[in-house]
Amino acid sequence: MDAPPITLHRPAQQLAGLVLTSPHSGRVYPEAFLQASRLTPEAIRGSEDSFVEELFAAGPALGVPLLAAEFPRAWCDVNREPWELDPNMFADRLPDYVNIASPRVACGLGTLARIVGTGEPIYARKLFFEEARARIESCWRPFHEALAGLIEENLERFGYCLVLDCHSMPTPFSRLSPRPDIILGDAHGASCRPAWSNFIEGQFLGQGFSVRRNDPYAGGFITRHYGRPHEAVQVMQIELARGLYMNERQYTRKPGFEAVQARLSAILAEVIQTLRQGGLPGPYFKQAAE
Repeated sequence: MDAPPITLHRPAQQLAGLVLTSPHSGRVYPEAFLQASRLTPEAIRGSEDSFVEELFAAGPALGVPLLAAEFPRAWCDVNREPWELDPNMFADRLPDYVNIASPRVACGLGTLARIVGTGEPIYARKLFFEEARARIESCWRPFHEALAGLIEENLERFGYCLVLDCHSMPTPFSRLSPRPDIILGDAHGASCRPAWSNFIEGQFLGQGFSVRRNDPYAGGFITRHYGRPHEAVQVMQIELARGLYMNERQYTRKPGFEAVQARLSAILAEVIQTLRQGGLPGPYFKQAAE
C-alpha cells in the first residue's frame, strides 16, 4: 500500500483514559488486490465497517484518541491473530507457527480473509505466503503497535484504560431475524468488568438505542487479547447496525447519519465526563490504587 496503514487522531489534550479504535473502516484498496480478486470492488466492500471512524470522529475533540485502519478488512484483518491463515488459499507451504486450525480460518475469515461478508470467495488465484507476510508486517503490526502503545500510555497517566473497539454489522433484511441497534461484546465478561459493561450499555440505552450483549458478537482478537480487567484494561466491542446510518447496498450515508453521529458523540461525552470525575462504579484502577 502506498498510503499510511493507520491514522491516529490524538486530542490536543487527553482528558480521560479512553481509546477509540476503528479497525475495519479502511477504504484504501490496492490496485493489485482488486486485480487479483474475482469480485467487483463493490462486492469486496461488503466486508467494510463503512463510515464507523466518522461516526466516532468527535472523540479527539472531546479529549480521547481515535485509531483507525486505512486498509480494508478484506486486505488484512487486524481483529485476528497475526498468523491465522487458511492453507488452502496458498500455493506454497505455510510456516509451522501459522494457526491453520482456528474457527475463524475454518469459516474463511482469517487474518487474510478467503471470503467477503456475503460468503463469496475473494481471490481468483492462489496466494503466496510472502504476500501474507508483507501485509501482516505493513498493516497488522503498525496497528497493534499503536494500540498497545496507547494502552500503556493511559495506564501510566490515568492508572486505567478503557478501549471501545468500534464496528458495524449488517442489518438483516428479513423481519424474521430481528437484530438490535447495538451489540456490545465483552467476551462474556472476560474483557470488561461488569460495572463498566453495565455503565456503557446504560449510555446507549439512554440515547434510545436497543442493545444486546455478546450475541452473536462477543468480541474478536482485539477484545480478548487486550482486555485485562484485573490489570485495569477494559475492552468493549461495539457493533452498530448499518441500517441506522447507511444504505447498505449503495455504501452511502443515509440522511439521518448526522443524527446517529450526534447520539454517539453524546455517549462519548458522558463516558469521558464520568471518567474524569472518577464516578464509575466498581474497582477499575490498578490494584495498588484500589
